[in-house]
Amino acid sequence: MSREGVDHALRKLQDERERISASLDELDRHPGVRLLKGARLTGETCRRWEEVRSRLTTLWLLFDAYQRVLDEACELRARSARPDAARLTELSEMLAGFSVELPGGEIPLEHRTLLGPRERRITLDEAVAMMSDAYEFVAREVAAADTAWTALLQPLEQAEEGWRRAARLAHLLDGTRHPELDRVGRELSALGRIVRTDPLSLVHDGHPDTGRLDRVRAVLTALGDELAGVARMRDDYAELLAGVTATVEEVEDTERRAHEAYAAALVKIHSPNLPAPARDLGSALRDRLVALERLREAGRWVEMAGRFAELERAAEEALERARGDLRLSAGLIDRRGELRGRLEAYRAKAARLGLAEDEGLTKLHAEAREVLWTAPCDLRRATAILAEYQREIRAGESETGTRR
Repeated sequence: MSREGVDHALRKLQDERERISASLDELDRHPGVRLLKGARLTGETCRRWEEVRSRLTTLWLLFDAYQRVLDEACELRARSARPDAARLTELSEMLAGFSVELPGGEIPLEHRTLLGPRERRITLDEAVAMMSDAYEFVAREVAAADTAWTALLQPLEQAEEGWRRAARLAHLLDGTRHPELDRVGRELSALGRIVRTDPLSLVHDGHPDTGRLDRVRAVLTALGDELAGVARMRDDYAELLAGVTATVEEVEDTERRAHEAYAAALVKIHSPNLPAPARDLGSALRDRLVALERLREAGRWVEMAGRFAELERAAEEALERARGDLRLSAGLIDRRGELRGRLEAYRAKAARLGLAEDEGLTKLHAEAREVLWTAPCDLRRATAILAEYQREIRAGESETGTRR
């Protein structure tokens, strides 16, 4: 190289060194590198970090070897303002020749032969190319781990905080362990170890998989809501107990009335074909109320909440059943009353039409009245007679209208 060529090359290489040094310092300060250095890694992440660490070591060793050559060249150039041909040749060899000694074992493939390495030295440009390859590999792997941790650590910490809140609330409510909460806690602990020590094992197709964390968080949200509901139940227990007690009392009253209506239907209605009303619905609910009180006295609020919800559902179902039994039995008695009312209404209509003395209508009325006021009452026969009575009245009404 000429003196101008040497000076130009040195300026270019010094600028390049500054940029390489800044990039390496930035890489060394990267949060992902610090996390990887400080974590106890396992599995896939550990395997890849070992390779990254090896590349990082080689990168810094290669950079040191690169700097030594450049520093020696700068020092040699500074010895003379006008270097002679021998010195220019020496500088040229340093700047463009095989002047950088490779760190132990790092021999590029192009410098190897079947019998082993041909050369343990490379040029400054080749050193930069090797450092660039190593840097890109390290940066890519660090970014992958950092991206995985960024995506996984926050939801993990949120899930862990959710579990701690739920565990505190469960302890305050019950003073005992919550089986489902314990199970989720064990799953979360195992998942936490994976996230903190092997995040790259949860990366699929280049994207961190938060599916397991999302499912755990969903379960914890449901458990938290359940426990919050238990806390509200504890605070409002007196009011809630009064409500379910009132429902039980209504079940008992409706059950009693259903049996009374059933007994009356058996006496007053011919062949009622009624199923017997349910028995002891109210007493069974009373027994469950007593069991709830024992749980309350023991302070077992979590277990009690589930039992209380079951009792509320059972009380509503029992009330609906008792009401259905009452409707069936009372409906037959009501039907008899309805038919009696219709008979008297038809009789009044016949009188208004001047048909009160009609022999056929008088006979039908008497027959219907006898059936409806005789126990047990044959509702089918009464309905048929009443329908015939109504038809005769309509026929008489038509004849009266024609004569007019």
